[in-house]
Amino acid sequence: MNTAGTIDRPLTHDPKKQAPMKPSTSEPTGFATPDFTMNGATGSRQNRTREMQLIPEALARAHMHERLHEAEQERRAMRLVTARRMQRRAERASMRARRALAMAVMQ
Repeated sequence: MNTAGTIDRPLTHDPKKQAPMKPSTSEPTGFATPDFTMNGATGSRQNRTREMQLIPEALARAHMHERLHEAEQERRAMRLVTARRMQRRAERASMRARRALAMAVMQ
């Protein structure tokens, strides 16, 4: 096998950088409707087929990227909430210490 990746596990995830697909040997050579387009019709048909095969992978990749982004935002929000809670706790402790010091000085 000359190519380093497969459709299921491509070498790169960018379809433009992947090796072109070779014509299928199982596909019949004579079609019911002849193709009267330009010479590159077979190549464009192969590209369409390849793009269609890669669409679910691209969608899954985009979905996972979005989920990771959402998870990171959620973690940031939780860290911010925790930091604010700890800041309020520290401020209350500081006020208690000030009151205690003021009471000790007054007596």
